Amino acid sequence: MDKNRPNGEHNLVEWARPHLGDRKRFYRLIDPRLEGHFSIKGAQKAAQLAARCLSRDPKARPLMSEVVDALKPLPNLKDMASSSYYFQTMQADRVSASPNGKNGLRTHGSFSRNGQQQHPRSLSTANGSHASPYHQFAHNSPKPNGKQ
Repeated sequence: MDKNRPNGEHNLVEWARPHLGDRKRFYRLIDPRLEGHFSIKGAQKAAQLAARCLSRDPKARPLMSEVVDALKPLPNLKDMASSSYYFQTMQADRVSASPNGKNGLRTHGSFSRNGQQQHPRSLSTANGSHASPYHQFAHNSPKPNGKQ
């Protein structure tokens, strides 16, 4: 719970819950500073596991031993998001939606599979901000009690 965040962003669990069950929307939960250096399947499995852990029915939640068993193989997965067309498009859209773009350069559009530039498709919210309440922080991880 972070009362210093804007309304709708105070409770990270409630903010994240709707993204966990959707295989496309869960990308909004991933720290953009990972820059695609994560397994897509691993992230999807972790999101599904998190959704089970957050079940409103305590009996439906996995045992900690099940959580550990489910997480153990994930670091060995090799399907890196950085090589995914969907992730590359999402990253290009994120950069083009930011005021300065990455490294101060503004990009226009995203690239198709054959390298041709296309019109951007945005995963940002209507007001131009990113879905995650933490994407606005360029380099600092959020810390408890609003300290940064």
